[in-house]
Amino acid sequence: MKIISEQKFKRLENLSNKDGVIAALAIDQRGAFEKMMPGIEGEERTSKIKEYKNLISEHLTPYASSILLDPVYGLDAINKRDKDAGLLMAYEITGYRDDYRLLDLTENLSVKRIKEMGADAVKILLYYDADDTEENNDKKRASIERVGSECLAEDMPFFLEILTYDNKIKDQKSKEFAKVKPHKVLSAIKEFSKEQYNVDVLKLEVPVNMNYVEGFSDDYVYTREEALKHFKDQSDNTNLPILYLSAGVSAELFQDTLRFANEAGTEFHGVLCGRATWAGGVDVFLENKEDGIEWIKTTGKDNIESLNKVINETCKSWKEKLGTN
Repeated sequence: MKIISEQKFKRLENLSNKDGVIAALAIDQRGAFEKMMPGIEGEERTSKIKEYKNLISEHLTPYASSILLDPVYGLDAINKRDKDAGLLMAYEITGYRDDYRLLDLTENLSVKRIKEMGADAVKILLYYDADDTEENNDKKRASIERVGSECLAEDMPFFLEILTYDNKIKDQKSKEFAKVKPHKVLSAIKEFSKEQYNVDVLKLEVPVNMNYVEGFSDDYVYTREEALKHFKDQSDNTNLPILYLSAGVSAELFQDTLRFANEAGTEFHGVLCGRATWAGGVDVFLENKEDGIEWIKTTGKDNIESLNKVINETCKSWKEKLGTN
């Protein structure tokens, strides 16, 4: 068991449900959100993104243990959330600016300032290719060490989200990338579970592309048994709590994936679910605001409540992994 400070422990409790599971809603997307609004630019787009995030925060956080927001479009939504919902804040600049996908932090922001916003934790998204050059990967490792040190100094839980890729394979939805994905994911988990990074919770993509798993597709890369083993290896190779991210798949596929992970014997401790919950309402909202609100209050609510049922069936408490003196 990893020992953390009492303040970190309390903040993690703020992010969790009564069972010590983090059932969080993620709406920190920025670039992805902009792409959802083609033909809308400038101040109009900014206003609509902020408004939609406000609505999601207001209407769906009563059914989530916490919400992940961003400092560009999500600041107003902080005060829209349910009084019992915890708050995670993204620290990184969205996306990447070159093939190296180096980590850039948001200007005029720090862990101290995130804490002063009332957040309970800091989230970093890191793009990582275990097979990239040592020079590039060492820059990324140093960046995570710096953020981890900041979080340690401020007694703020550090959530590290890792998205793997391969510089030589441009289509990450391809069968070619699916074949190497388990290696990429497992290598990253082993690296960033090391004590030097001071990571408290790993926010992870699943170790396979479920669209290439036997039983989920006729054109499969992994047999069912191979896929189950990849999931089990994921939690066996870290001492940290694991949260799964939905990675833009449908609500139904994400729930089926969690059940599959549970069948594998994987120990995971919650989710940070984003687009699978709320993406379907964006076009409705853009067409008509009132219809968009109704979608959030009905379909959006159903999505998150259905997910909560699966979480209750599959997730363990992070307190099995983290303790305090």
